[in-house]
Amino acid sequence: MSIPKAIFCWSGGKDSAYCLHKVLTEKQFDVTYLLTTINQDVKRISMHGIREALLDKQIEAIGIPVLKVGLTTASNEAYEQQMAVTLQKAKTEGVEHVIFGDIFLEDLRVYRENNLSKIGMKAIFPLWKMNTTLLINDFISKKFKTILCCINDGFLKQEWIGKEIDTSFLQQLPSHVDPCGENGEYHTFCYDGPIFKNEIPFIKKEIVYKPLNIKTTSDCSLPSNNQTNGFWFIDLIPKKLKQ
Repeated sequence: MSIPKAIFCWSGGKDSAYCLHKVLTEKQFDVTYLLTTINQDVKRISMHGIREALLDKQIEAIGIPVLKVGLTTASNEAYEQQMAVTLQKAKTEGVEHVIFGDIFLEDLRVYRENNLSKIGMKAIFPLWKMNTTLLINDFISKKFKTILCCINDGFLKQEWIGKEIDTSFLQQLPSHVDPCGENGEYHTFCYDGPIFKNEIPFIKKEIVYKPLNIKTTSDCSLPSNNQTNGFWFIDLIPKKLKQ
């Protein structure tokens, strides 16, 4: 008996990596494509700020084709239109489910479900309401490797940018920060783990600060935290291996 086809929404971070591993292990869906939103102006993954070149390295190491939704504006209308076009094309290939790694955000879940219902597709949330402390510890135990590529200055200071998520990280994490950053505290870049055929080599470069910009596509949820003034990003570039 064949299993239903699905698209997996891939951000390049830890939740995506852990969720994809869970989906592939449980074999309830045939993940036909990964899907990622790209800022066309800077060639980076939306919100996470990861270069498209590193996304391509992730996709190569995972071995599942990617669908890229390229945006040149941060308006929700443009995001929804582009996403609908991409998903409707996949639907003609028999894909009717879209998988997300969201854990808590009720409003974002409703938003995703409503948009997908308009084109006759269904949203799947394998990590929904999981205990984030248990999840992140299991993530570490499964030998995933990831670093903080974006942090919210309303929750964490600059020195947290570029930190590796490991047991030491969890021990030092302030109590007001969710272990998985589910309130928008931080975003990550995952570069190794059981879903990858090989580790993705990269180099840490410039750290930059960007003041809060209210405009954002709806796949990036910002916390209702009036202490947030902006975000710290670290630029990561692919490392060329010696031949």
